[in-house]
Amino acid sequence: MALRVMLVDDTAFMRRMLRDIMVQAGFEVSAEASNGRQAVEAYRQARPDLVIMDITMPEMDGVAAVREIAGADPAARIVMCSALGQQELIIEALEAGACDFVVKPFVPEKVLEAVRKVMGSL
Repeated sequence: MALRVMLVDDTAFMRRMLRDIMVQAGFEVSAEASNGRQAVEAYRQARPDLVIMDITMPEMDGVAAVREIAGADPAARIVMCSALGQQELIIEALEAGACDFVVKPFVPEKVLEAVRKVMGSL
């Protein structure tokens, strides 16, 4: 069974880029969201194996969404995405329950490396 991934980013282009990386690696993209509030709701409905989430988004940022998702499901596996220079937010997200992070712009190998690290021996 393919790993089910939820992608969360306020930019459709970034979601499409991540979708391509995930699908080419054999994973299933089971849900997408464009802000943290949508992410929390989509997580409850889709129950993905992994979430790849941007930190900076409208309505509810990634750190707040991680807090809510991890609060409801302590076993949630979440990889954060950030631009360079967001170290403080990355630390905050990791403390809130994120498992790892990748830096934008995406390098497919780095994204997959983070996914494998978070998911174990995939």
